[in-house]
Amino acid sequence: MSQNGAGVDLETSLGYLLKEASSALRVAMEAVLRPLGMSVTHYSCLELLAQRPGLSNSELARGAFVTRQTMNVLLQTLEREGYVTRPAEAPVGKALPTRLTPSGLRSLEEATAAVRSVELRMLAGMTETEQSGALRILRSMIHSLRDGNDGA
Repeated sequence: MSQNGAGVDLETSLGYLLKEASSALRVAMEAVLRPLGMSVTHYSCLELLAQRPGLSNSELARGAFVTRQTMNVLLQTLEREGYVTRPAEAPVGKALPTRLTPSGLRSLEEATAAVRSVELRMLAGMTETEQSGALRILRSMIHSLRDGNDGA
């Protein structure tokens, strides 16, 4: 609690604890991805493309929680390094659908194993039932916030 009694108790604030967990997760993921020459954003982009081939720059940016400009720079780098391909011209509209190359897929497989090891470490103190419950609760929170549910 703050000195004057007003404010949020950081020890019991769910929002603060979620942000702290998010930060700790990102640090741990960066640590295992750095030796592979990747950042979390780089990995996220490759994972999104593996699961949803052909996503546009805007769709990738939303999925990786970065700006379109940041994603565009990353995609240019990934294309130059041979991890992804994009057509020279948009087949429809303005979007350039991006796809993983075989090299990108191999790189992703190694990164996925590294990231999975972080997730397993994060969940190590929880039973399967607790893990399932945590996933359900987090999905519910996301759903409530995105739908504008104010609890009323």
